[in-house]
Amino acid sequence: MDKSIFETAHLAALNDQQRAAVEAVNGPVLLLAVPGSGKTTVLITRLGYMTEVCGIAPEAILTMTYTVAATQEMRARFAARFGGELAARLEFRTINGVAARIIALYSRMYGRTPPELIRNESETTPLLMRLWQDTNHEYPAESTVKDLRTAITYIKNMCLTDAELDELETDIENLPDLYRGYQKALKAAHKMDYDDQLCFALQILRGAPAVAAAFRKRYKYFCVDESQDTSKVQHEIIRVLAQESGNIFMVGDEDQSIYGFRAAYPQALMDFEKTYPGAQILLMEQNYRSTEPILEAANRFVARNRYRRPKTIAPTQGPGAPLQIVTVPRRADQLPFLFETAQHCDTGTAVLFRNHESALPIIDLCERRGIPYACKAVDQTFLPTRSSAM
Repeated sequence: MDKSIFETAHLAALNDQQRAAVEAVNGPVLLLAVPGSGKTTVLITRLGYMTEVCGIAPEAILTMTYTVAATQEMRARFAARFGGELAARLEFRTINGVAARIIALYSRMYGRTPPELIRNESETTPLLMRLWQDTNHEYPAESTVKDLRTAITYIKNMCLTDAELDELETDIENLPDLYRGYQKALKAAHKMDYDDQLCFALQILRGAPAVAAAFRKRYKYFCVDESQDTSKVQHEIIRVLAQESGNIFMVGDEDQSIYGFRAAYPQALMDFEKTYPGAQILLMEQNYRSTEPILEAANRFVARNRYRRPKTIAPTQGPGAPLQIVTVPRRADQLPFLFETAQHCDTGTAVLFRNHESALPIIDLCERRGIPYACKAVDQTFLPTRSSAM
């Protein structure tokens, strides 16, 4: 497609920062995109620009993101703009999905049988409970097992050595022994979890040059979305895959990283130029979602982060209602305050909470007072049932 035609159809509505990102095709590029800045639109448009204007074969592009749902949404949005036929020729995958393909190729090339992937946490939970009882001589609470599972994910995704594991500061009693017992049990059963899948894929890329060469031969351009949530082992897989072509387009924002407890590694964004010499660092700072008071508060808050790149969220939606900051010192007063506030709202009211368990007291109060509510992914089987909008 002629560039002028593409520009009229797809670039005219973009701001200067968005357009610069779309046209940054070759070499390493880090795009720091603030919330509500249209990063998915830019990613989709950039893929269209690469294939339609630059003549890059869709099969040579690998686009990776955080969740399966995100890959499906990205493919659907690309198809809506550039057609289903072209979308079908592009690769949209999670990094775990890429890891699975690396393991599968290795198995075919070297005649190995890969460990069976554990796809359901209901299989690991009994194992962890048994290990806890054998190691700590007590029955673990459900939250304890969840904390242990999170710690195991952290250890693997941070690529911790044995020495680092032994020195890891944690509230989990005998974590090194529990971790090693868990790994021993998986190995004996010839199984792997999703975190092992990443670690094994990285080992293969490092130790089986033919596998790495096959992936590098096929893919010459790599796009990574939500990179602030990408773990250390995932970043290393991406680096190894992209090191030959050098064409890596990484989108993220270290200010939005909230999954550090699960080994998200936003430090990779800070070290991008060291990892990829000669890299371009681009910004998208215009927010199309929120009003000025919200963004002013957000800018003040995030500026307190010491480990970040300088950038500002710029409003485009004009003034809005002023923010109200209310301090409720006593935990016992929080729920009554929330309900009193909700009673005087003309529209839907959202309540944010730390984890699923934190929502249960709110749900219980809704049930007792007959307040309709909707809540996703919370186990309420022990609560009384009433008619509610679930």
